[in-house]
Amino acid sequence: MHALLDPQEMGQADRLAAEMGTPSFTLMERAGTAVADVVARFPLPTRVVVLCGPGNNGGDGFVAARVLTQRGFRVRVALLGERARLTGDARRAAERWRGTVEEPAVLDLTEAGVIVDALFGAGLARDLDGAAKALVTRMAASGRPIVAVDLPSGLDGATGKVRGAAAQAQETITFFRRKPGHLLEPGRSLCGRVRVADIGIPDAVLDVIRPATSVNMPDLWRPVFPLPSALGHKYDRGHAVVVSGGAWTCGAARLSARGALRAGAGLVTVALPPDALPLHAASYAAIMPRPMACDDDLAALLADRRLGTVVLGPGLGLGAATRAKIDIAAPGRRLVLDADALTSYAGVPWALADVAARTAGLIITPHEGEFARLFAGDRAVLEAPSKLARARAAAARLGAVVVLKGADTVVAAPDGRAAIAENAPAYLATAGAGDVLAGMAGGLLAQAMPPFEAAAAAVWLHGEAARAAGPGLVADDLPEALREVYRRLYELFGVR
Repeated sequence: MHALLDPQEMGQADRLAAEMGTPSFTLMERAGTAVADVVARFPLPTRVVVLCGPGNNGGDGFVAARVLTQRGFRVRVALLGERARLTGDARRAAERWRGTVEEPAVLDLTEAGVIVDALFGAGLARDLDGAAKALVTRMAASGRPIVAVDLPSGLDGATGKVRGAAAQAQETITFFRRKPGHLLEPGRSLCGRVRVADIGIPDAVLDVIRPATSVNMPDLWRPVFPLPSALGHKYDRGHAVVVSGGAWTCGAARLSARGALRAGAGLVTVALPPDALPLHAASYAAIMPRPMACDDDLAALLADRRLGTVVLGPGLGLGAATRAKIDIAAPGRRLVLDADALTSYAGVPWALADVAARTAGLIITPHEGEFARLFAGDRAVLEAPSKLARARAAAARLGAVVVLKGADTVVAAPDGRAAIAENAPAYLATAGAGDVLAGMAGGLLAQAMPPFEAAAAAVWLHGEAARAAGPGLVADDLPEALREVYRRLYELFGVR
C-alpha cells in the first residue's frame, strides 16, 4: 500500500488494469463516485460547484456531479474549454451529465458550499497560464473548501511543485496509490488531507510496474530491522564510533552518540580530543570516551575491526583535518557523514565518491544548505526537477545513500530506490536534531542493517521520536523518546 507512482507509472497502471479486464470507463465511474462520497461528508454542502477540465480529470468531475445530483445535492458544473472537444471517457462522462454545463467565468465561486477541483490531475505537463491559471487563482481566493481530484490543479504529480498556480485543498482524493507530489513540498501542504480510493485497479499491476519510490514506513525495512533476542549480547548489536570535535563543539557528537546507543548499538565509543574528555565523561555513563591526541591515535583505535561503523561530522570542524579523519575511517567500514564532514567536501563531490568506494557502505545526511554546498557547480544534481530527483542523482553520483532532510525527507540509494517521509512534525526543526539522526543511522548500521534500510528506518524513528516527545522538544529529548517508539514498534512487529 505504500508504493508511490509517478504520473507515467499511474498511466501504466490504468492501461494494465484495462488489459486485465477492468474497462477504463469503469475506473472513471468509480473514481467520480469516490469523489462524490468525500464531498457528501462535508457538513451541509448543499451547493456544490464542480470545475471540470478538458481531460480525464474533468471526466471524473462529471461523474461526481451526476452522482451528487442523484443524491439530492444542488450541483453546478463548469467546463474549462469546449464541450465538443472532449474525447474518450471524458466525453462519455460528460454525455451522461444531464444538467447545464456553464462557463467558469459566470460562476461566483464564493457562493459555493464546496468546490470540486477536477480541472487537472497528476499528469499536468506544463505550467498553467491564461484562462486555466486565472480560474485556479479565483478558486484559491474564494475562501471556500476545496476537494481536489487526484491533486490540486497546478501541482506537478512527480515533483510536488506548483506549475503556475494552485489552490489550497481541504481534501484531496486520489486513486490506487499516492503520487510523489502528494508528499513532496509544497504539494504535501497544498493537498490537505489525502484519501486513497480503491477503484478496482488490481495490485498485480505493481509487479509489472515495479515502482522504485515508496512512503517511508516500517514495512519498507521491517525484514532487515534488528530485533532483540533472548540469546543475544551487546557484541551482537555492533560497536559504533562517533568522532568528536573539541570542547567548544562536542555537544553535537554527544547527541549523535546518544542517538546511536538508543537506536540499539551494543556499544558506542566517542573518539575525542583530550580537552573534550571531561564533558563527554560527565554526560552519559553508557558511552565510552576515548581521548585521541592525533590522527595516529584514531588509526590505532580503528585497527580493531570490530569497530565497524563510524559517524563523523557533527561538531567536528571543517577542512583538511576532517577529511584526514574520514580517510582513516573509510576503508572497509560503514560510515555516516553529516554536517562539517559534508561541508569539508564542498564543491568536490567526486572526492566524496572516492571515499564511498572505499567503504562498506556510506550514508550522508545533508540538509538543503549542506547539499547545495557539496554539489556546488554540479548542475545535473542541483537542477534535477524535484527534491526526489536531486537525492536520486546525488546517490548515483556518490555511490552512497543520501538522506536529504526536511519536512519531506528523501532517502535515496544508488540503485534508484527512494523513500519519502511523511511523519516528521514541525517542531522537529530544532538545533541538534540532525546530529541525533546521524547517530541513529550509525546505530542501525552497526547492527548490520543495509545502508538504505538503515537510513530509512532512522528517518522514520526520528520522526516518531519527535511526535512522542511532543511540542517544545529539544534535541536532547529525541534519544529518550525512542524508548516509547521502540516499544510500540516491537508490538507492531510481534516482539514481546
